[in-house]
Formats: sequence, structure tokens, C-alpha cells
Amino acid sequence: MRFRHPDGSTVHLAYCTNVHPAETLDGVRTQLRDHCEPVRRRLGRDRLGIGLWLAKDAANTLINEPAQLRSLRGELDRRGLEVVTLNGFPYEGFGAEEVKYRVYKPDWTDPERLAHTTDLARLLATLLPEDVTEGTVSTLPIAWRTPYADDPEAARTAHTALVTLAERLDALAELTGKSIRIGLEPEPGCTIETTADAIAPLAAVGHHRIGICVDTCHLATSFEDPVTALDALAAAGIPVAKTQLSAALHAEHPHLPEVRTALAAFAEPRFLHQTRTLTTHGLRGTDDLEEAVSGRALPDGTPWRAHFHVPLHAPPAPPLTSTLPVLGAALTRLVGGARPLTRHLEVETYTWQALPAELRPRTRAQLADGIAAELTLARDLLVDLGLKELP
Repeated sequence: MRFRHPDGSTVHLAYCTNVHPAETLDGVRTQLRDHCEPVRRRLGRDRLGIGLWLAKDAANTLINEPAQLRSLRGELDRRGLEVVTLNGFPYEGFGAEEVKYRVYKPDWTDPERLAHTTDLARLLATLLPEDVTEGTVSTLPIAWRTPYADDPEAARTAHTALVTLAERLDALAELTGKSIRIGLEPEPGCTIETTADAIAPLAAVGHHRIGICVDTCHLATSFEDPVTALDALAAAGIPVAKTQLSAALHAEHPHLPEVRTALAAFAEPRFLHQTRTLTTHGLRGTDDLEEAVSGRALPDGTPWRAHFHVPLHAPPAPPLTSTLPVLGAALTRLVGGARPLTRHLEVETYTWQALPAELRPRTRAQLADGIAAELTLARDLLVDLGLKELP
């Protein structure tokens, strides 16, 4: 979906396909047929943006078989789908029964992360629509905090990899005329947990093609004020390559037994749900929601937020809610001003099948309905900010 900003530039809205498990190129093609095109039809649009997730095996096939890449590009066109952004955070196995800490490997100290991200940039340069010259790829925020913090060489290795990536992106732009930018995505528990944490390492890289991906669920989970965070990035000259529109789980009174019970329903074995609370002594947290609800690992005198991407249009029932207001405030700052701070927006609710059983979609049709409803909410927010939806 495309929108015209009042300054005349185009803002792209997509949804991320990491919600649909697929490790191979055949699996990606099945996604397009069974999920993406049905969502487009529900929205009544001739064109729908998707934030494509290409796992290692799928990416390798496309890199090594140019005919397959051309074929995929043609299939996107035939199905009324377009790709301006890729989710390069998960490397493989994102649809596994247990993902948890595995999603952070390989990290930016491993040469394979550089190789994979370079491949994604090359693929995106070909997948971009003919009339689009800028693409973005989001990636993990360097590494999970351990054992990275205990390795004196880790920061230097990661920095060197990102500088090398920037050089490769420059060469790709010169070769193809397509500008691909990378966004490190701050996430609780990682080396870069907050947008503030991102400023120093990104300033050290010092390249306009390496910026940040702001995930509004992660932003909220860490209790960052969106306006303060985005203004600090702007002041430091750190570009917002893309923004993932997502909402976290919020518990206002976590000391109450009924609130603990409601939260416990969201503790599940597939994904890591880092949980945070902001106290007078600063941010406190646990690596997962189960650890928070099952004991006294986390102070409960102030609200809790958990890294659980809840559907944008359907906040959980009381006594819980979502951080949709944080998303709204971030979006206002990002695209509500005289010029947009980013032009790539991606709805990223990958946790549909991890929701409590009574909230999960039971069929492909129900999932498509939910994704379409999320995109409709995002569209309405953009229109309310003065953007005009394009055909």
C-alpha cells in the first residue's frame, strides 16, 4: 500500500510475512498464493506491500539461481504484490516449535550474518518495483547481550562487519541504481536494547546506509518515550530506515492475582517474551514472561510490559491491554510532520499462532481477516495524519 505524504514523497505500508512459516523458496511461493494475495483481495486493493522474510535456504536458492529470482519477481507482479523491504532478522527456523534464543544467531560477530545480509540486499535490489529506487532490510541489533558482553573483541568484529556491509551497499547502488539501507532493530535483552543504545555504535559506523529499524513493540516494552527517542536519533543524525508497527502486552497492576493469571496465558514455548518494568531505580526485566509471572523475579509495584506482538486492532481483554498508544505517538512523529522521518512502514504481528488458544485464528481465512484488519487500522492512522492513500 502506498501513501502520498503532504511533502510529495511516497510512504510504503506493508505487512511482514514472517507470520507465515517458510524456509524454502517453494514455501515462499505458497505464502504468496495462500496468504498474501488473499489479504490484498480482502482490502480491495490492486497492490499490496509485503515485508518479505527470506530464510537462509530460500535466499540461497534465489542467489544461486537467477531464473528463480526473475520468476519470483514476475509472480509478485501477477499477484498484485510488491516488496520494498525485507525482514532480515530471523536467519532460519522462525516457524520452529521453539525459537527463543535461537533467533539471535548468527549474530554480527559471525561472518555468516554479513554474508546473508549482503545476499538479502542484492535480492531486494532486483525485487524492488520498477518505479522504486530505495529498499530497506531490518536486522538484529548486533547480538544477544551474552556472551557478547564478555568478549572484548566482539564489538570490534561487529563494527568491522557493518562497515564492510556499508561498502558493499555503496557498490550495489553504483551497479544497480538501487539504494538499499539496513536498519538495526533494538530489542530487549540484546546488545542494543533501546534506541539510545543504538546511537553510539551507529555513529561509529558513520554511514547513511546503516541506520535503525524502530519496532514500536520493542520501544514500548523498554518504556521509551517515542518522541524523545526519535528526536534523539534525529539529533544524532541516525536515519530511521524503516519502522515496524507493533504493539506490546501491557499490565497496569501486575501485583493483582487476576492480572498474573491473565499474563500467564500469554507465556508460551515458541518465542521469547522479554518483560520489563520501569521503577524509580530504572528499568528492570526478565528474559521471558514465564519467569516474571511465576515468582518474584520482577518488581510488581509499577506496570509491566511484555515483548509479545499482540494484534493491532484487537487488544487483549481486561485486565490487560496493549501499547497501541505508543505506536500512535511514534507514527505521528515519524510521518506526521513536514517531512517523513521514514518511508517504509511494516506491520509485524508474527505471534498470531502463539496467542492464547481462544484468540488464535483457526483457519487461513481467519488469519487473512486479522492481517487485513491490522492493515486497515494502520491505513486509517496514516490518513488521519494527512497522508493520502494511492491506488
